[in-house]
Amino acid sequence: MTDKHVAVLMGGFSSERPVSLSSGNACADALEGEGYRVTRVDVGRDVAAVLSDLKPDVAFNALHGPFGEDGTIQGILEYLQIPYTHSGVLASALAMDKQQAKHVAKAAGIPVAEAKVVNRFDIGNTHPIKPPYVVKPVREGSSFGVVIVQENQSHPPQVIGSSEWRYGERVMVERYVYGRELTCGVMGDVALGVTEVVPTNHAFYDYDAKYAEGGSKHVIPAQISPNIYQKIQTLALKAHQAMGCRGVSRSDFRYDDRFSENGEVIWLEINTQPGMTPTSLVPEMAAHAGHSFGELVRWMVEDATCLR
Repeated sequence: MTDKHVAVLMGGFSSERPVSLSSGNACADALEGEGYRVTRVDVGRDVAAVLSDLKPDVAFNALHGPFGEDGTIQGILEYLQIPYTHSGVLASALAMDKQQAKHVAKAAGIPVAEAKVVNRFDIGNTHPIKPPYVVKPVREGSSFGVVIVQENQSHPPQVIGSSEWRYGERVMVERYVYGRELTCGVMGDVALGVTEVVPTNHAFYDYDAKYAEGGSKHVIPAQISPNIYQKIQTLALKAHQAMGCRGVSRSDFRYDDRFSENGEVIWLEINTQPGMTPTSLVPEMAAHAGHSFGELVRWMVEDATCLR
């Protein structure tokens, strides 16, 4: 048992609010099971005042998306001097910006796909690069706003320049990488197992494939050759360290083995606030490594600090 008071930050006001609520409640339940005194905080614009009144020993950050994983809430927690989980201000902001994260990964020797960032209104009816390619918001998570442009499409999807678009003006246009979806978590300074994600009735690992029951199948350990498995673990740990991440993170990859077992491995992005829902990947990876969900969240709380 412990008398440590943990404020679990969840909800918030990003597009990923429902996922964050699910993550936060699952983590709060597990922390209570581990003997912590837990307060569940549905984060609003008054979060600084709420936390000043609560005075928790630790903030468990279960927020996702802008404001929760881009350095904003981390800065508030630093200002209040409340130790917190996951990555710090700089690593969070860096990893959330796909363009800057790609620059850092490439400089660290991690293979990335060719890409450029453009204003969505400049795309119009002309392909910005040769199809197939992927258009994704520069600063969003959970595959919000991701559009795959197929080789036979005559022009970019009109939704990118329409009033329906809610994901900012800057978008990344990235070469489409064929192959399998692989992902690998990092816990502290240890790479966890590699999972292959197989979407069920989805074109790619989109929001529904991530979070809907039965939306995808997770194969851990991924059925790939030992050298590719180890390569992905090495690259995930290298990305975690290059970005300056702390706590847990998860890197996503594409592996094109159409022509050779030693095919192309491409790093896509790093997630500093991986989902902690019942269908999430990192808890499965931790379980595969022998850590129960309760042990995982306990480790995260005990790892919490300021100045991360």
